[in-house]
Formats: sequence, structure tokens, C-alpha cells
Amino acid sequence: MPGISGSLKRLVVGRPFSSDRLSRERLPKRLALPTFAADALSAVAYAPDEILLTLAVGGVTTYALSPWVGLAVVALMVVVIITHRTIIHEYPSGGGDFEVAQKNLGPRAGRVVGAALLVDYVLTVAVSVAQASTYAASTTSFLHGYEVRISLAVIAVIAVVNLRGVRDSNVVLAVPVYLFMAALGVLMIAGAYGTITGTLGQAPSAGLDLVVTDPVEEGLTALGGVFLILRAFTSGCAALTGVEAVSNGVPSLQPPKSHNASIVLGMVGIAASVLIMGVIWLAGATGVKYVENPAEQLARSGEPVGEAYHQVPVIGQIAQAVFGGTGVLFALVILATVLVLCMAANTAFNGFPILTSILARSRYLPRQFAVRGDRLAYSNGIIALAAASGVLVWATGAEVTLLIQMYIVGVFVSFAFGQAGMVRHFNARLRVEAQSARRQRLRLGRLINQIGFVIVATVLAVVVITKFAEGAWVALLLMAVLLLLMTGISHHYEDVRSQLELPQTAADSDAAAPVGIQDAAGDSAGERTSSSADQDSDSGFSWQRRALSSRAVVLVTALNRPAIRALDVAAASRHMEVEALTVKNDEARTRQLIDRWRDLDIPMSLRIVYSPYREFSGPILAYVSSLTRRHPDDVVVVYIPEYLVGHWWEALLHNHAMNRLKHQLTMLPRVVIATVPWQLTSARERSRFFRDHLQRARTRRGRRP
Repeated sequence: MPGISGSLKRLVVGRPFSSDRLSRERLPKRLALPTFAADALSAVAYAPDEILLTLAVGGVTTYALSPWVGLAVVALMVVVIITHRTIIHEYPSGGGDFEVAQKNLGPRAGRVVGAALLVDYVLTVAVSVAQASTYAASTTSFLHGYEVRISLAVIAVIAVVNLRGVRDSNVVLAVPVYLFMAALGVLMIAGAYGTITGTLGQAPSAGLDLVVTDPVEEGLTALGGVFLILRAFTSGCAALTGVEAVSNGVPSLQPPKSHNASIVLGMVGIAASVLIMGVIWLAGATGVKYVENPAEQLARSGEPVGEAYHQVPVIGQIAQAVFGGTGVLFALVILATVLVLCMAANTAFNGFPILTSILARSRYLPRQFAVRGDRLAYSNGIIALAAASGVLVWATGAEVTLLIQMYIVGVFVSFAFGQAGMVRHFNARLRVEAQSARRQRLRLGRLINQIGFVIVATVLAVVVITKFAEGAWVALLLMAVLLLLMTGISHHYEDVRSQLELPQTAADSDAAAPVGIQDAAGDSAGERTSSSADQDSDSGFSWQRRALSSRAVVLVTALNRPAIRALDVAAASRHMEVEALTVKNDEARTRQLIDRWRDLDIPMSLRIVYSPYREFSGPILAYVSSLTRRHPDDVVVVYIPEYLVGHWWEALLHNHAMNRLKHQLTMLPRVVIATVPWQLTSARERSRFFRDHLQRARTRRGRRP
């Protein structure tokens, strides 16, 4: 019977899905577009705001340049999309810029890109939910002051939806994205009609004046003006953060994956470009004024508006001008904007777990991030993203402008490394390609990525220079910490692998018995039953009543040194029967284990139990339980190989499934658990340290060591 925690998990997450369903959990284009477009489209709700907010510092002159800044952002988006289409076709496995950098520039570059993208995903969630709460609070007065709580609640809800699985989240969340596109489409059509007919209203802030302080007026030289425009441009570049979501999410699409991903990426770029330029144009047409500090930067009749003025975000002001401050269409635009910002956070909840699983398989993050949960989602990645973004929202008080200053640094770092990696990729292919037509296509691809690298690297430099003091240093610091962490994890896993792996040559064996590999899927390994017959019914016990024989089961998850030692110990213990047992929850790893088993010619049966729900303990418990029922007079000894580490932080990097399994096995009748330890170097050094310390203590007390 499941415990309270298990029942709560089922209530929140739902019933588990079989791994067989995984191949069916693929997104068609109609669902992939809203899933991966939400990030880029949501930038329409804050990128124009940040452009106008930054330009407002320079007064009316620089404020009027907003359409040109918007065009520069759109032009950069076109370049990035074209270059990323080559990544999608050349690397369709979903690694995106990380995979390109890892394979072409080396592991260190791969870790840099991985750290940058992780930070970018966390900031995507934080910025999106913070702006959503700002819209909700600015148009609904009773929510004002609750922005942080609203943001945290939205993060929690989206995390739960994603924990329930791919299809459930994307089908439900596709509607708001299409609603946003339709609502803004209607807004722009109505605005264009009002402009043509002369009936277009004015925004609530249209009658206000921009206040420029004397130091700014005096100091705004040509160089200062250029710097201000560049800051506005880099703020608008937040619209590009949705591009990498498509390249990282290629595995989630239906085949042909690369073709469909390219189409989705192009549609995302077109939609985002049209909407961003439309909002900036309507902001100018309706006279929107949007500043960072309205109490001081906006004036009415020469006097600052003061703290009583309530500033509404740009799309809200445009909707008020076009549809009036009330009405169904106005409410629809605001609702759609809030929802699409929430869906942008959902896009990160799709991309972040995929990226962490790739990093975990590359041994840069703990291996738990590579394990799918009950509903086929990478649950650990989802939970980690929810926690990190929640902490960031709480720490910044859900201040969008502050979060924007930290934003986009990570994504442009990944863009730059990705483009450099693609140039090297095409160079490598050109060295071996002889066919003229293919060489021509490869040269074109290389040229595209060379141009992309120059442009993206330049923008990255501008982003760092213009935003470093305002908050970009925080993002860079987080990336540096993650880089050091991933480097340490990588070195640890590599050290463990070198200590545990077997020699590549076949092991010598005196026995010539054939290797037996049996599939135990038919032994009802997926369920566990128990009855009173499993327990000893007699109240007394006599050694003379019966002699118990024993059977051994050796758990094998990988054929390494600890596993071989456990097999040796079990074979030397003279059981009636000894067999190895492994759980098949990963097809590739199980096949690798079988091939290695045969190569070593181990004279022992290898039994395979299938786990369709990727559970580790359940199939083992079911098989051992069935073994005790089939042999009621025997004791079953379960040998568990276990390697010991010397530091607490090393223990955090390894799955604790064996500890849980040992506890569960103690509940089974006539089952004995035998742990076969294998000390890693750190554990041996720790043991040696304590032995030396004890010896010195005894020597000081005058006792013989």
C-alpha cells in the first residue's frame, strides 16, 4: 500500500506512463509552434517596453528612434534564425549550441555553453513570470503589491503541469499562445484602421512630458547617445532568447524532425518580428510614454506626476488607446498577454530539462538529471528550474527591469560558441568531402555561420559592455560558478570511471560454462504480491527441523570492478544457485551490458527484468519475492555491489536507489542482504587519515600502536 508521500505524488503528477509511450510523445507542428514560440513571442510584452524605457533617458530625441532600434533587433533575429537552421539540420539530436561546441570546440567550450544556457533558462522563467505579474497588478488594482507571490504561484503551477508529462502540458498551453497572436493581430488591425481613418485614440500617458535631468542633457554627447542607443538595442535583444528553444527541442517534434524544426523556427521568427514592430509602431502612434521611474521622469504641466501615478505596461496602454480602458477586447488583450508570458516560462520548462539531461549524460551534472520520471518527463530538471527561478524572483522582488539587465548574456555566449563550432564543423567536413555539389553547399553553410559568428560576437561584446554594471555581472558570475561546478563533477565522474572500469581485454576464466542470459519479463516482475504463506507460521524454531539451502542474486547495473567483486564473492560462497540480475530500463545500456557480459564469457546466468515505468526497485523486489515463493525452503541472498566515497559532496552526485532498495529488501521474508563494498580513492584516503590519526593519538597517550 503506498504511503502518504506516494499518494500525494500520484495526486499531483498522475499515474505513471510506460516507456513504450515515449515514442508517441512527439509534438506536431501545430503544438510545437506555440510550445517553442512562446518565449520569443512573450518578448513582445517586455522588449518594446525596455527599448522605450532606455531611450526615454535621453528625452524626446532618442525616444523617437525606437522604430530603428526595433528594426535592428529584427535584423539580428533574422541572422540568428538563418544560422540556427544549419545547426538544426547538422545536429538534430537536440543538443543545439551545446552539442556543437562540445563536439567541435572541446569539452571546456561545451561546459561554458551549458552553463550559459542554464542561466538563460532560469532568467527566462524569472523575467516572464515577473512581467506577467506586473501586467496583472497594473490592470487589477487589488493585486498591486503581490507581484512576488503571483510569480511564485505561476512557477509552481507550470512546474506541476510539466511534471504531468509532455502531451498534457503542451496541448493545454497551446491555446494561450494562439490567443495572444490573435489578440495582438486584432489590436494591430484596429490600430491601423484607426490611423487611416483618423479615429485612433491616445494612450493615457500621451499627454505627459518626458523629464530629462540637467546632467543627462549636458552629458549626452554623441558618444553618450550612441551608448544609450546600444543599451536600448541590447535590451530589445531579449526577443532572441526563444531561438535556441527550437534547436534544443528538436527531439520533441514529430519526424521528419529537422525539417519540422526549421519550419517552426521560421514561423517563430516571422511572428515575433511582426508583433514587435507592430507594438513599437502603435506605441509611437498612440503617444505612449514609458519610463523606469515615472514619479520623476514623467511630468504634467511642468510638474512631476509623483508617486500617485500608476504606470501601465506598453501593450496595456496601446489597448486602452485602441479599445478604450474597458470592454471585452481590452480585457482579452491583457489576459492573452499575461497567459503568453506564463507560456514563455513553460517553454523554458521544456528546454531546461532536456539540456540538463544532455549535460548529465555528458557527466557534467549529477546523473539523476538524465532519468525520466513517472510521466516520461525529466522531473529533476523541472524541479531544479522551478527552485532556481523562484529564488531569483524572490531575491529581485520580481523587478522586471533588474532581471532584464541580467538577461540575454547567456544566450549570446551560447550563440557565439555555437557559430564558431559550426565553422569548425564545416571545415572538417570540407576536408573529407570530394563531391563538388556537396562542397558548394558546405561552403555556403560555412559562410553563413562565419557571418553569424562575427555579428553575434560583436553583439555579445556590446551586451557585456553596456549592461555589465547594471546587472550582467550577476549572470556572468552565475555562469562562472556553474562552470566550476560542472568541471568538478566531470572530473569526479571521470575519476570514478577510471577506478571502476574493467580492462578492455577479455577476462581470463578457468570455467568454460556458457553464459546464460534470461529475460524475466514473464515472471510478473512489474508487480509485487505478498501473502501469509511467505512468513514462518511456527512460533518456535529448531535447527534440527530443517536445513535451509541458499540461492544468490547479484545485482548488476554496470559491469565494472565492484560488480565483478560481488560476482566473485557470490560464486565463492557455495550457494545452490547463483545468478546476476539487472533491470532493463534503458535499452542502450542494457544492450551494452549484455555485449560486455558475453565478451568476458562470465560463467553465470544474467537475468534481465523489464521495467516499463523506469522504476529500479520495484522489478527487483518483485523478482526476489517470486524467487522466495518458488523456493519456500531456501534463503535468498541478495549481493549488492556498492562503492564508497570519502567526501559528503561526492555522495550527492550518485544515485541513492541502492540505499532505498536495501531498506525495502529487509521487508521480504527469508531474504538476506550482502553488501560488497568497493572503496574509491577518496574513501581509502579518508580511511588512511583516520587510521593515522588514531595511531598518533595512541602514541601520544604512551600506548603501543
